[in-house]
Amino acid sequence: MKMKFAKSCLVAIAAGLFTTNIAMAQNDDKAASLDELLTMVKESRVQESAEHKKREQQFLREKNNQAALLKQAQNTLAAEEARSTRLEETYAKQELDVEAKTKQFNERLGSLKELFGHLTSTAGDLRSNLSSSLISAQYPNRGDFLTTLIDKMNSNTRLPSIEEIERLWYEQQRQMVESGRVVKFNGTVIKPNGEQASQEVVRIGSYNLVSEGKYLSYIADGYKMEELTRQPAGNFLSSAQELQGATGGLVGVGLDPTGPTGGSLLTALIDSPTWGERLWSQGGEVGYAIMIVGAFGLLIGVWRFLYLFTVSAKVSSQLKSKKANTNNPLGRVLKVAEDNPTVDGETLELKLEEAVLKERPAIESGLAILKIIAAVAPLMGLLGTVTGMILTFQAITIFGAGDPKNMASGISSALITTVWGLLVAIPTVLIHTIVNGRAKRVLHVLEEQAAGIIAENAERK
Repeated sequence: MKMKFAKSCLVAIAAGLFTTNIAMAQNDDKAASLDELLTMVKESRVQESAEHKKREQQFLREKNNQAALLKQAQNTLAAEEARSTRLEETYAKQELDVEAKTKQFNERLGSLKELFGHLTSTAGDLRSNLSSSLISAQYPNRGDFLTTLIDKMNSNTRLPSIEEIERLWYEQQRQMVESGRVVKFNGTVIKPNGEQASQEVVRIGSYNLVSEGKYLSYIADGYKMEELTRQPAGNFLSSAQELQGATGGLVGVGLDPTGPTGGSLLTALIDSPTWGERLWSQGGEVGYAIMIVGAFGLLIGVWRFLYLFTVSAKVSSQLKSKKANTNNPLGRVLKVAEDNPTVDGETLELKLEEAVLKERPAIESGLAILKIIAAVAPLMGLLGTVTGMILTFQAITIFGAGDPKNMASGISSALITTVWGLLVAIPTVLIHTIVNGRAKRVLHVLEEQAAGIIAENAERK
């Protein structure tokens, strides 16, 4: 029993050592007997002891190496601290030298420093003017040297040359001279459809550019010239075409005096809507209604004027004739008297009044409509004004009152309908007055002649 127990203990110890040993774990061979197992355990202990010694030696070597590195780092730190001290001393000395040199530089520069200040300001203003000037469309890149010149005048190590300063003076003089000349040159023009064409361009000083009878806009970025999508109306284009074809002398042409500052006047002139655009774009439904009523009133006025003019001429001819002619109201009234020569005065008076009353509707036809149109047109304009102001207040509610452009549409609609209402009412009132006067004149002649016939009949009785 003791022998079996001892064997069991040895087997357990060997198994524990086997599981903890890396070399034995990697070995797939199995011990054939207990003696072989003891041999394998012994060899494993020997191997572990050799590895431990090897690791201890490596640790000692690394420790010695780290000590050497630490010593080297400490030496480097000391050297750098010494170098830093030397550099600080050198910096302090050089700072004093720089201060002395700067003082000497300023003393020697003297009045040139003030001169360079004026030149820097002048060069900056000229650079800004050249970049936006129309003259640069003919002479591009002429202000590129100004940046270098300004840098030199602001530098403590460089000075501008006499040639650069003289060129500044030259470019400023050329800018003034060219702003008063009208010249032709060839350039690339960008069409409204995006195409580029090389064509002759006329430059009117620094105010406007025209080509082939059309005005151009200048884009400083890239020295480009673009044909305006919308051209000014009237005779501006014809005068521009005449200017381009002229070889000398004086030619009248539309000139934008704000051209050197951006051409705001030409832009405002181009953007101003025509009367047709104001009617169809800004008048709205109320504007359409006013124009329809105005056209209807105009037709009636022309028709009644022509009719009464013809009737007046025929009545005047009838006054000179002794025989009644039925092609006019007076002749038809006289025809009634001729057809009833034997009736008594009261009957004749009634018949003549009846004849005059028959002629009155034809003579006064359309006058009431003209009077109504003259009264209604301003009221329709007022209606358009109210609707336009409603749109304006809606725009203020949505966008606020900060940007007037958001309110411009409603205000334009409000004002244009008022204008159209007055434009319809005023001529209609004049036409009504003229037509009504002619109608009253004809009726007065009829009544006068009827009264004369009645008086003559009474005298004969």
